[in-house]
Amino acid sequence: MNVSPNESFKVVYSLYEHQFLGCLFESFVVQVQHGKLTLKYQNISSRNAHEFDNGLSESDYELIKLMDSIQQDAIVKKFSTISSKTSTIKRTNRTGNVNRKLNVYDFVYSVYDEEKGDKVTQKLIEEYIEGKKLKILNLLLEKNKLVYTMQRDGTPTGEFIEIPKKPATILFHVYKNPNNTQYYPTIRHNEKTIEFRQSDAKIVCNSPAWLLHKNILYHFDRPLEGAKLKPFLRKKFILVNKSVEETYYKKFVASLISSYHVIPVGFEIKTEKHDPQAELHFKILSSSMGSLFDAPSTQTKENESENTVIFELNFRYNNEIYKVSEFNEQQNGHVVFENKNDNFIFTKFIRQVLIEKAAISKLKELGLPIQKGKITLSRAKAFSWITKNETILQELGVELKQYQSEEGKKYFIGKSQISISIDENKDWFDINAKVFFGEYQIPFMQIRQYILKGQREFALPNGEIAVIPEEWFTEYSEFFEFMQSKDEKFALKKHHLALVQNLEQGNLANVTMNQKLQKLYDADNFGEIEDFELPKGFKGTLRPYQKAGYNWLRFLQEFNFGGCLADDMGLGKTVQTLALLQAQKEKEGEVAPSLLIMPTSLLYNWAVEAKKFAPDLKVWRYTGTDRNKDITTYFPKYDVILTSYGTMRIDVDILNGFYFNYVILDESQAIKNPTSAISKAVKTLKSRFKLILTGTPIENSTLDLWSQMSFVNGGLLGNQKFFKTHYQLPIEKQNDVDKARKLQTIIKPFILRRTKNQVATELPPKVENIIYVEMSKSQEKVYEEAKSYYRNEILKHIEIQGMGKSQIMLLQGLTRLRQLANHPKMVDPDYEGDSGKFSDLTEKLKSVLSEGHKVLIFSQFVRHLTLVRNELDKDKIKYSYLDGGTKDRKAEVENFQNNENIKVFLLSLKAGGVGLNLTAADYVFMLDPWWNPAIEAQAVDRAHRIGQENKVFIYKFITQNSVEEKILALQQQKIALSQDLITTESSFVKTLSKNDIADILK
Repeated sequence: MNVSPNESFKVVYSLYEHQFLGCLFESFVVQVQHGKLTLKYQNISSRNAHEFDNGLSESDYELIKLMDSIQQDAIVKKFSTISSKTSTIKRTNRTGNVNRKLNVYDFVYSVYDEEKGDKVTQKLIEEYIEGKKLKILNLLLEKNKLVYTMQRDGTPTGEFIEIPKKPATILFHVYKNPNNTQYYPTIRHNEKTIEFRQSDAKIVCNSPAWLLHKNILYHFDRPLEGAKLKPFLRKKFILVNKSVEETYYKKFVASLISSYHVIPVGFEIKTEKHDPQAELHFKILSSSMGSLFDAPSTQTKENESENTVIFELNFRYNNEIYKVSEFNEQQNGHVVFENKNDNFIFTKFIRQVLIEKAAISKLKELGLPIQKGKITLSRAKAFSWITKNETILQELGVELKQYQSEEGKKYFIGKSQISISIDENKDWFDINAKVFFGEYQIPFMQIRQYILKGQREFALPNGEIAVIPEEWFTEYSEFFEFMQSKDEKFALKKHHLALVQNLEQGNLANVTMNQKLQKLYDADNFGEIEDFELPKGFKGTLRPYQKAGYNWLRFLQEFNFGGCLADDMGLGKTVQTLALLQAQKEKEGEVAPSLLIMPTSLLYNWAVEAKKFAPDLKVWRYTGTDRNKDITTYFPKYDVILTSYGTMRIDVDILNGFYFNYVILDESQAIKNPTSAISKAVKTLKSRFKLILTGTPIENSTLDLWSQMSFVNGGLLGNQKFFKTHYQLPIEKQNDVDKARKLQTIIKPFILRRTKNQVATELPPKVENIIYVEMSKSQEKVYEEAKSYYRNEILKHIEIQGMGKSQIMLLQGLTRLRQLANHPKMVDPDYEGDSGKFSDLTEKLKSVLSEGHKVLIFSQFVRHLTLVRNELDKDKIKYSYLDGGTKDRKAEVENFQNNENIKVFLLSLKAGGVGLNLTAADYVFMLDPWWNPAIEAQAVDRAHRIGQENKVFIYKFITQNSVEEKILALQQQKIALSQDLITTESSFVKTLSKNDIADILK
């Protein structure tokens, strides 16, 4: 009968006995009327419990789930795949059918058959059910649930079962008579004896025991196995014959005495109480070692990891040694049996559990996670722990004892120490080191070889085996790897000062170092670095963070270090570098020229910036097919040589014969691949100093960093194979945080990176930059042909028709030339060449996106935006888009503003110039100059307006030697007029004179 959840009901838990699975519980809901349970009930399980949610508590849901898991069907489902016999039945049953679904009868027949049953599966099922029942019983007790016996007809509310909170106590009575021994237990509860023997009592749970007697379900005050009660459900006592009596007392009675209260008759039980002495024994299971005077073996770390040390904790009570691993939870002492002329005497040494637990707790605090009296560690970790804690163990009163190893060897467990002193020299750090194991001084070279080979132990002169401490491998491995032999001594290159600092800070070495050099390591605080004056010939002002960068560059130069200036794009890496080169010229006078290598698109900008900020620097562009390759004649006439990566690669055999002052790489990620032709070529160049500039020192892999740092400071990170093994694979494949930290420590003094957010307070609200780009060869050819045509046609038309009637032709010509300056594909879809501006745009965009910024890209030409869209689609970069044909402008704006995965917004200048709030962007790219600067300003204000929390960087892309450059110059000349009157192309054209037009088309 179904129970109505809308009427009063109670949850009831019913106990019944299964023929094979023993005592089980099942959950029910029972209707209540007039405050009493009725005969209207319904089974409740996880499938339908939600129907009665208004009457169920959290513990009810937990109990229902537990009881579901021990029902017959659940057991069959869980264990039918485990039993080999039920699997056989599934394949072929007794009638020959194949793949028939296993039913309950099959399962019972195969697992519980008296003759052919699966004893292993029976045991597994029993342990599983016992574990679940124990949880059920504890919950029933804790939550005061209604528990009944189940009647034969399945009614869940038979007899009410009481579960007392107070546990019962078990007493064991042993009577030693002249001819035999009688043994039986009694149960005490609430100062009453419970007569459960030879009764209808049931063992509901075996481990630990829960006993149902006269509808009271007892649990016990200490762990008790149901097997110790089971025989007495059918008999009053157990009789032990005289012939086996002594064996019975030695084994069974002694174990009872050690764990329970035993009432003796006819023999004696004495108790003694002593404070225990903790003894920590260790044993080495296998060994592989070298001699102190042998060359290090080729044994691998993997092989050595198989060698283990077992620690075992014992306690000595008086003269008796007791192993913690052999104690079980119910034992409260250790028992010794004596037979004196048939007088049996038991001595029970009472365990001092609090003292034992305190000792175990101390060992865990010291880093030995001992469990059940034992712990196994690798040999390296074990001896590292012993060396570190031997003195502490003595102070705690824990005796450290060594079992003899399988090879009969004894291991050294005394103090080992390494003493290193490091002194700064002109170009090196000189290293002096001593190593001691106890009284023996060990050659430092030998220990270094062992550590580099991964060999962890060797024989001392007295025959004991010394184990090199684990921390020596972790703390000194990089130090030893980078050390070099110099004049029969050891030395370390000065650019490894971070390793030296780490050793000093970890109290692993005594270091004497120039205090000035020390400041480079602590360069987080730039106030610590000397403040250098800006050169007099530098025409500009550096912001505070740029001045700090300049100081850092001067500092590196002073110590002959290479460096990586890795500021965000737009923060002025170029101007900081120019200040450095100008300062060196003023300080040293005539020096060899510096070679600056960069992408072709940046050559013109560097030339412009150098002329603006350091006009005293003589700059030569070493580019073009007609470049003069007589570098020994021409280079010394200049301070700075600008060239592209492509030109450098082609002329590397010429360039690597010249000794430069600086070799500086801009956008140095160009050499991130160490196997590329450009990377190999650039590393053959010779110079006094080296410097790299990049906003993205790591794009794909830590190997990017290695390739660039190996250029500026050769050997800083070891060779490529070493770097891959020690850093790249652990960091990228294993997420090794410690290795990442160590790598960061080594490179820290030589990389300076400031993000836009870090220096935001030093930046103006808007930072405008003009990017001058060169046309590609194919683009320039197309452009020059078009310019020649329109110049002749327009000037001829003006000559004949006059300025007023020539404006349409002039607009058409200027528009066509502007499109060609952007990309010839805008005019000719079949054009197969490239575009200088488009190439530079994609590079800049890639850099900005890699730094996590959002960018607005404006163009007045929809066809130009289409080319950008195609490129973004090809690279699978998500973006928003808006032009005059966009229907849902709001959706595009909100998507860009709120979606972190969309970093780019493409906008036509007219459609996106007004009415939009795009404060998520902090970069603005203007792909082509507008006639009226005010219109450009309106576009920029989409990002830079109320609500913008970040500084905004604006980049205007101008194609060199094109109408764009001429228009930009005319804008500045007519700025006052343009602010008031020039709002369209036609109005701009009206302001042009014949001379203006001739100059634009020149």
